[in-house]
Amino acid sequence: MSKFLTFGELMLRLKSPGRERLMQSPSLEATFGGGEANVAVSLANYGLDAEFLSVIPSNSIGDAAIGELRRFNVGTDKIIRTDGRMGIYYLETGANQRASKVIYDRAYSAISMFDPEKYDWDRIYNNVTWLHISGITPAISEQTKDASIASVKEAKKRGITVSIDLNYRKNLWKYGVDAKEVMSVMTEYADIIIANEEDCQKSLGLECKSNVEGGKLDNEDYRKLSNSLLEKFPNVKKVAITLRESKSADINFWAAALNNGTDFIVSRKYEMYDIVDRVGGGDSFAGGLIYGLNVLGDDKEALEFAVAASCLKHTIDGDFNRVTVDEVLKLAKGDGSGRVQR
Repeated sequence: MSKFLTFGELMLRLKSPGRERLMQSPSLEATFGGGEANVAVSLANYGLDAEFLSVIPSNSIGDAAIGELRRFNVGTDKIIRTDGRMGIYYLETGANQRASKVIYDRAYSAISMFDPEKYDWDRIYNNVTWLHISGITPAISEQTKDASIASVKEAKKRGITVSIDLNYRKNLWKYGVDAKEVMSVMTEYADIIIANEEDCQKSLGLECKSNVEGGKLDNEDYRKLSNSLLEKFPNVKKVAITLRESKSADINFWAAALNNGTDFIVSRKYEMYDIVDRVGGGDSFAGGLIYGLNVLGDDKEALEFAVAASCLKHTIDGDFNRVTVDEVLKLAKGDGSGRVQR
């Protein structure tokens, strides 16, 4: 059976209640989340054998974080426990024209300080067939950058399929290295790339005319963008690009495209109103795509599954996408009525 491994930082998520501003009330909702952990939860929810690799502090908060992953049947045996602190992110959920806001508190976290030479790749990659990582992990620190590059190199040595979500985060690249320098190296070892137009521009230096903030996207621009990526990185077999038309914090139109070097496939578009929580939307797309490519087989079906999975995530509070395969397939096949199921 295929075993899927994701590698990244699991954080403590502290969110203001409802749609309040941060510290408007003297309370915060505490849960856990993080890009690669979110993908692992999705894969486990879909019945795949998913494991998570990270460095988590040996304290009660770390224990709770690992317990939360285990509750979703994510394998945690490869998590490294050490001294230090959990990374934290603070979330204020937006409404209408007020955007959501994320504040990172990740400096000197356990994973950011961990010696990259101490990862035992032979043990880590035992029975693993697929590695997923994002551009967030190498952005955290010099140490995580080195570990991220090593992870994809070591994976390819062992014939493991590598998927990378470029996931550009400008507020993380603070230690003196340009994102393009690092992500261009990592992309050379990737089989599958997941991105949006900003990721491609900021992480790989590619050009795209469409601008999500303008609210209108041109599919032809994304065909050219994905073609450029495939030409620049011939090792990449498939590029999936998410297409988000952001009307407001509450209203987004959502679709995606996939370029496999032969076909440029565009998914159905979902009009999402009254968004509950868009954090983790891209991770739920990545999890859905990995599941679809491995189980459904057909690129078109895989893409539609991924977009439907992400659409459902926008209705769920928290980082994790708490949906089943049947629920995603039902939406992908056209049932988005929201009628009560009895």
